This record gives sequence, structure tokens and C-alpha cells, in this order.
Amino acid sequence: MHFKLIFRIIAVLLLIVAFFMVFPILFAFRFRELEIISSFLIPMAIACVSAVLILFLCKNPVRRINTRDGFLLVTASWLAASLVGSLPFFISGAIPRFTDAFFETMSGYSTTGASILTNIEVLPKSLLFWRSLTHWLGGMGIVVLTAAVLPLLGIGAYQLIKAEAPGPTLDKITPKIARTAKYLWAIYLFFTVAETIFLMAGGMDLFDALTHTFGTLATGGFSPKAASVGHYNSTYIDVVITVFMVIAGMNFAVYFWIATGNIRRILSNVEMRVYIAIFVVATLVIALSLFKQTYGSFSTSLRYAGFQTATILTTTGYVTADYETWPELARALLFGLMFVGGCSGSTGGGIKVIRLLTMVKLAVSEMRFLAHPKGVFSVTIGKHPVERDMVYTVAAFFFLYISMLLIITIIVASSGSNILTSFSAAAVTLGNIGPGFGQVGPTGNYAHFPAYVKWVLSFAMLAGRLELYTVLVLFRPKVWRS
Repeated sequence: MHFKLIFRIIAVLLLIVAFFMVFPILFAFRFRELEIISSFLIPMAIACVSAVLILFLCKNPVRRINTRDGFLLVTASWLAASLVGSLPFFISGAIPRFTDAFFETMSGYSTTGASILTNIEVLPKSLLFWRSLTHWLGGMGIVVLTAAVLPLLGIGAYQLIKAEAPGPTLDKITPKIARTAKYLWAIYLFFTVAETIFLMAGGMDLFDALTHTFGTLATGGFSPKAASVGHYNSTYIDVVITVFMVIAGMNFAVYFWIATGNIRRILSNVEMRVYIAIFVVATLVIALSLFKQTYGSFSTSLRYAGFQTATILTTTGYVTADYETWPELARALLFGLMFVGGCSGSTGGGIKVIRLLTMVKLAVSEMRFLAHPKGVFSVTIGKHPVERDMVYTVAAFFFLYISMLLIITIIVASSGSNILTSFSAAAVTLGNIGPGFGQVGPTGNYAHFPAYVKWVLSFAMLAGRLELYTVLVLFRPKVWRS
């Protein structure tokens, strides 16, 4: 392990986090919340002093990180960002218990959207802005942002961004990984500005538009309103956020291909086609089940079905309706969508469409082999064969995912929660979804869990956001040997 290099990169990340705390301070001035400013200045000072000390003490490191360094660095980066990011909530007294402050912040950076807050709207707006901003930073990945500036330090960044990038594959849209990171952030900024403008056109002020945009594009789901997006009761706002949730659930490389006119590559993207098909079919089936039973018109049913389908499929977590009161078919479909997630290379969490598609193809291939034992079959996505190593990696991911899901469910159940709440809490934190069913449904929260459950669920959010392997590999003793 190259610890000097790891600490130096974490120092850069701490400076980035400190820089972004300037924006909630500006909102504190705007809304005359002057007593909150020190709650940001203290963490900023801690982050900056720590960064300077690290850079001073860890001189002359190696200039490239290896795979093991990348795993440790990404995990440590998320923990460091969450620790510093939780201090404004804790110091201000808005969230008096550090466990709760850390849970809320990890939920923000991991774009989960699970909350312990019971009365959101009484919090100072500057803190609510910071809460949503953690979504936006964690969505594209703080580490990806760090990778974009690492060349200034003469440090190679490929293993870092590879370890952090969501999904089983990483599309290098340009030959240099740092340039790829910059293009991804440029696309992210473009959609941020676009959605903010659309939401303001629908009647939101700048604060509400920004906070909801951060949650949408990061597929996070934190809202400054207790009733989430349902607070506005606006068809226009529902449609805008639904469209941008679907956009955020796609591979961001697709938008680079659009910008460069590579339409053929987009049309050949099987994962995107399957993702869109899942969204359309699920929306129509849920809308039909809601029509007349819950809502009087099909257009209204389609509006609410489309929004809830998008929010669960992309693991965003916004709500406009209490779907636990919906017909069983609609609830069952939403429950199933919790295990899908967005595309690889998106800000969405979950298992990811490409993994599910790979496992379906593997199952079909095995059945063909059983029927024709002398045949030679391979797993293909579109016209491209999937490497055997990748198939094994996906199969192993499924085993780890199910194993962790069951273990976390048992731990949550040990607190006295019923099986629906326990399983749902495990599924939505590991999948970075946010609201689930039972006591953690669209009208519930995570405040009632004891401290040890919140720490376990915080770990689940981190592991889910970093695709399991990045975190779990660190528990192997051989990784720590030189």
C-alpha cells in the first residue's frame, strides 16, 4: 500500500469538500441564518488544516496508485467526506447525536436518501442546502472530481476512478481518464443547469429548484419539504423531475456519444434499451392497476405511476404519493423494481440493468447447454460476447449482494423491527434507494432504529454505493500485505 500517496489524495478531497461548504454559507447570509455560519467554518478549518498537515508530512510519494490503493483510497475518501460533512449538522445542534448526523451525511454522499429527520422544514435552509449538496457531490462521485485534478499533482488516476465508478464497466470516453472525468462533470453540470431552469419555470424558487435538482441528477432523493415533491402538487414539476430521473439513470457516456454524433453506438446499447423498456412497461402496468381503483383518470394514474416507477427504478427516492396504499399489483411491481437500479455508468444505485441482463443471458446459455451438452455457447450482450471473467464477477456480485441483504435484514430485525421493515431497510440502503416499505416507507423514516442498526445501515449505504467489491475486498488480510 502506498499510504503517503493515499493520504495526499484524501487531502485534496478534504480541500474540495471545504470549498463546497462556501455555498451553504452564502445561503446562510441570504436567509439571515448567521448563527449557522460557524457550523460550516469549523469543519472547513478542520478540513483545511488537516489537508495542509497531510501534504506537509507525506512528501515525495510514488506517482501512481495500484488497484489495492484504489480500493482503500475510495473507501477512505467516502468515510472522510462523510465525517467532515456531518459536522455542520452536529455542531449546529440540528442533529444532536453524531450517529444520526453521520447516517444522514452518508445517506447524502451515497445518494441513498434515507433520513432520520422527522421535521425537515424546521431546519435552517443553509443546512438543508448542504444536505442536498452532499447528494450532488456524491452523485457523480467526489473521487471522480478528485481524479480530474490529480494530474496537477502528477498523479495517475485510472485505478482511482475505476474503483469508484458505478456499474460493472467503465466507459473511457476519452483515452485519458482525467479528461473523461472532466467530460462527465461537464455533462453533469449541463443537466444541473437545465433542470434548475425548468423547475424555476414551474414556480420553484432558486433554493427549491437547486435542492431538488441535486437530488434528481444524483438519484438521491433528499428534499427540503416533508412531503417531498408531492408538496408542490404540480403535474409540470412531476413530469420534469420524472424525465430527469430517467436521464440520470442512464449511462452518462450516452450523452457524450450524443454530443459527438455517435448515434450508432447509442442505438446498439442494449442496456439502455432494456432500461427504457422496463420503465415504460412498469409505468403502464402500474397506471392500469391504479386507474379507477385509486385515481379517476388514466392521465392522473399515468402521472403518479411514471413518477414512482422512475424514482424506484433509478433509486432516487422522491415521492409524490403514498404507494403503500396502492393496489397489491402496483406495490409488488415497485418492490421488484427496488432490485433493478439504473444503468452502469449512471448515478443510480441498485444491482444495475447490465448485471441482471448478464445473469439472464447466463441462465439461458446454461439451459441451452443442458439441452445440447455437446454444444458450445457463450453469453452475449447484443452482438458482443461477454468475457467469462466478467460473467464470474457478476455471478459473485449477486452472491455477495444476496448474502449481505440477508445478514443486514437479520441485524435490523434484532432491534425488534418486523420482517417487512427489516428486509426493506436492508434492501433500500444496500441499493441506495431511500424509502421502502413498512416503517421505512414513503411516510416513515429511520429515526426509530437504535444506534448500532444505523451504523450497520450506514455501512450498507457505503458498500452499495461503491459496488460491494471496493469495500469488501479490504476485509481480506492479503490485501494489506505488501
